[in-house]
Amino acid sequence: MSICILAIESSCDDTSAAVIVDGNVLSNITSSQQMHREYGGVVPEVASRAHNVSIVPVVLSALEEAGVDRSDLTAVACTRGPGLMGSLMVGFTFAKAFARGLEIPLIEVHHLQAHILAHFIDPPRPRFPFLCLTVSGGHTQLVVVRDYQDMELIGQTLDDAAGEAFDKTGKMLGLPYPAGPEMDKIASTGKVIFDFPEPQIPGLDFSFSGLKTAVLYFLKKELDKDPDFIKDNLRDLCASIQDRIVTILLNKLEKAVAETGITEVAIAGGVSANKGLRSGLRYLAENRGWQTYIPSLQYCTDNAGMIAMTAHHKYLAGDISPFDRQPDPRLPWNPEASG
Repeated sequence: MSICILAIESSCDDTSAAVIVDGNVLSNITSSQQMHREYGGVVPEVASRAHNVSIVPVVLSALEEAGVDRSDLTAVACTRGPGLMGSLMVGFTFAKAFARGLEIPLIEVHHLQAHILAHFIDPPRPRFPFLCLTVSGGHTQLVVVRDYQDMELIGQTLDDAAGEAFDKTGKMLGLPYPAGPEMDKIASTGKVIFDFPEPQIPGLDFSFSGLKTAVLYFLKKELDKDPDFIKDNLRDLCASIQDRIVTILLNKLEKAVAETGITEVAIAGGVSANKGLRSGLRYLAENRGWQTYIPSLQYCTDNAGMIAMTAHHKYLAGDISPFDRQPDPRLPWNPEASG
């Protein structure tokens, strides 16, 4: 009998649904919320209301594209956290009601662990154990992945995430939200001529708050001398800021490889779509003998395909969730710790 799972992702501002059958993702439908651009960032209340509007048509589209009827489903999966509480509540409540109505199991998924398992949707797939650098707007982590259900967090940001550093420094340059992709595009035409500091954080943890402050004071100083400084140097500023963020990430990744001896290396999360990061990783791989893995673009950003793949392996392991669970916006790395 086939294992057929409907998966739902609603942790932030993307409403997504996917269907996976026997480990093959047959559909991955995402509705992105564009209205947050006018606010310069995600507004939680606006996001949750938009999820309410989008979730039914997105789920129906995912089932239709996969050619699956609800009666064919083996289980329903959804993101439990971390994320925005209102957004999580919409997807989690819908998934619970859908599963209860069909009298099939519910499978909760940790959003960040799902980003890692996105690597198993399409080939080439990493071999265990592998190192994964997960970089997004809200998180930056280094993880040793020994199996689908066996992951060890060995490093994380102490303050801001890499994606936030891109967006906040990009905002200082006058770039529209989300600034990260726009900075990446502009950086490809610039040169690295401005030197921004790299934080000296021991171990495998990250920090980006100091870099944001350094960029802020640097721009203030230069604008006091020349009001057109940003406009005249935008391409080189983007290239220089991006280069420093990427360097911080890759230096820690290189240190993790040295400490663990693991040369199977992957990156995941929204920032893994960044061309500068991808290029830097390829350069290191060629010079260090690493085998590297990067998901296709549709599985880098928030999506239900990665939730589906994680749920598939949880189902095989018998990891089914009780219906009394609630979403957890600060879900710890070990979800059992939050009950």
